[in-house]
Amino acid sequence: MKIGIVCYPTYGGSGIVATELGMDLAERGHEVHFISTSLPARLDITLSNIYFHKVNVETYPLFEEYQPYSLALSTIIVNIAQSHGLDLLHVHYAIPHAYAAYFAKQMLREKGIELPIITTLHGTDITLVGNHPVYKPAVEFSINHSDKVTAVSESLKKETYEFFNVTNEIEVIPNFIDNEQYEIEEDCGCRNKLAHKKEKVIIHVSNLRKVKRLEDVVKVFYEIQKEIPSRLIIVGEGPEWEKANDLINRLRISEKVKTLGKITELYNVLCSSDLFLLLSEKESFGLAALEAMAASVPVISSNAGGIPEVNLDGKTGFVLPIGDVKGMAEKAITLLSNESMLNEFKKNAKAQALKFDKTNILPMYEELYLSVLEKNTLNKSIN
Repeated sequence: MKIGIVCYPTYGGSGIVATELGMDLAERGHEVHFISTSLPARLDITLSNIYFHKVNVETYPLFEEYQPYSLALSTIIVNIAQSHGLDLLHVHYAIPHAYAAYFAKQMLREKGIELPIITTLHGTDITLVGNHPVYKPAVEFSINHSDKVTAVSESLKKETYEFFNVTNEIEVIPNFIDNEQYEIEEDCGCRNKLAHKKEKVIIHVSNLRKVKRLEDVVKVFYEIQKEIPSRLIIVGEGPEWEKANDLINRLRISEKVKTLGKITELYNVLCSSDLFLLLSEKESFGLAALEAMAASVPVISSNAGGIPEVNLDGKTGFVLPIGDVKGMAEKAITLLSNESMLNEFKKNAKAQALKFDKTNILPMYEELYLSVLEKNTLNKSIN
């Protein structure tokens, strides 16, 4: 198949999943064309069957403040579909990708080309931005006019039906990881650089936005370190760091907190950790938690969105109500102070991560693509 993938190029979950999906599809023999404003963060452009097409938005005086990205995206989709003979287009994140794809589809139809559109919903495109009164009608329209729609969790599927008047069927295909990248090795990690020998390592990984509740992470750790010798490792960059840092200084625990910023070798840090904290107020899936679990790290999490579908309460970690700092700290202390329980949870975390391995999820996308193409062929024969 010749597959077009539209995604944002950033480190956000939708961009990462779209990029990993495209590269894995290319490895399986499909021709994959990435369409984005810049090279996606994790895309290896040297791989066979991978092509990248940049969306150039021309600057004109009339558009000095607001650039016509959607128009440029629709146009380049049309051009690539024609020149490369795309079989289908898979857009990630509803705004504005699904909307732009719909208009590209209409332009191509006038040229006698039928391009099926698959839209994958990732989270804030539905629960936050997409639900805004300004965008809601367009998002609703785009979802209902996609040939197929997928969501990354049952929770997101449910929310989409609640927020929008959706008549299209939504199929759940969860996010995935490559567990081979998380193979446990004797000399794995950099634990001796992160903490003293008898200290437990607590880790949080995110883009440090408000929705991640970074101050809750600090508060939970503050309670943990009172009872258990430990260090907090924060991976990522974002706007909430200054507030969190002020709190760290006020609590006088700066010597027990280490920030790493954005790193490429995340696994080395994860496999050096004892516990992962994901305390978000919104989380459509919880990919960061799944990556930690693949490294055999249990998770203390909120019950936001799709997280409970990944982190199993009482088995791979503990799930508590959003903002329940006291409860989260108590569960963390219980787990970290019981070595046999901690080891059991680590094994359970890895077993759960294996269920989300790419070998299980990729065939679901391929089956979806084939069903769309078969339907498209059938419609052509009828018409």
